[in-house]
Amino acid sequence: MSLLTLLPFIVLIGAMFLMTRSAKKKQQQAADMRNSMQPGSGVRTIGGMYATVKEVNEDTVLVDAGPGVELLFAKNAIGAVLTDDEYNRIVHGIEHDLKSDVVPDDASSLTETDEPAADASTASDDKPIDLGKKDAADDADEPVEAKADESEQKKTDGESDAK
Repeated sequence: MSLLTLLPFIVLIGAMFLMTRSAKKKQQQAADMRNSMQPGSGVRTIGGMYATVKEVNEDTVLVDAGPGVELLFAKNAIGAVLTDDEYNRIVHGIEHDLKSDVVPDDASSLTETDEPAADASTASDDKPIDLGKKDAADDADEPVEAKADESEQKKTDGESDAK
């Protein structure tokens, strides 16, 4: 056999070796992560439930999912061990030192002007614009002729009564 006929088989075997190697590496990282769990750690299960580790055994993990709710999971059911900051942010909504990195909603705090706002006093004198629907009482104030014109326009907008 020539080297040219064996080349596709060699490439295929090499690709299979690399694929299994990366899969084993991911499995080893997941096992290390699960072994690093300690009581008090925040975890996310593969089902998406967040809980706090209460007790770690050889093959199982006892977690506290809420007040008076203790659940027993297999270690393989733990999808991720979370840091304290990440767990508090997700479960309790506590932001840790992220306020300084937040961009303000408006640019007024970013610009500095020494001029007093002269338009501020005139803007408060304006009446607010009503964007709501008109009430039936408002419709009664309109002249009858205007309503008749509107109904004629609606009929002539492309629709016909003939069928």
